[in-house]
Amino acid sequence: MYVTDPIADYLTRIRNAQSAGHRIVEIPASKIKKKMTEILYDQGYILKYKFDDEAGKQGLIKIALKYLPGTGAPVIQKLIRISKPGLRKYTSADEVPRVLNGLGIAIISTSKGLLTAKQAKANNVGGEVLCHVY
Repeated sequence: MYVTDPIADYLTRIRNAQSAGHRIVEIPASKIKKKMTEILYDQGYILKYKFDDEAGKQGLIKIALKYLPGTGAPVIQKLIRISKPGLRKYTSADEVPRVLNGLGIAIISTSKGLLTAKQAKANNVGGEVLCHVY
């Protein structure tokens, strides 16, 4: 299967797994998806992850999704793709977006790699706004 927008596919697989109540989701790997997974883990949105480089041609990312205790609601409420292949969205260092007044994160592709909005502001770099997570 050929996917025209692998980042949107990555976000959709996580959304679908959460709405179905799955504990683990498997996603075909790439460098950018691995880095996005690490950012989601560092920010506390997922429980844990594992990169399986042996599986298939490009490897797999196995993500253990995180749910709130008691209610069982997913920790990630929204995953929104901002910059799309048909319409790229860029930001300068001084106009880095704030998601949900600082409660969420924006993942930005910069010249220094993938960074959250706060990291991009601290490093004074702009770039392509890939997605918002909250």
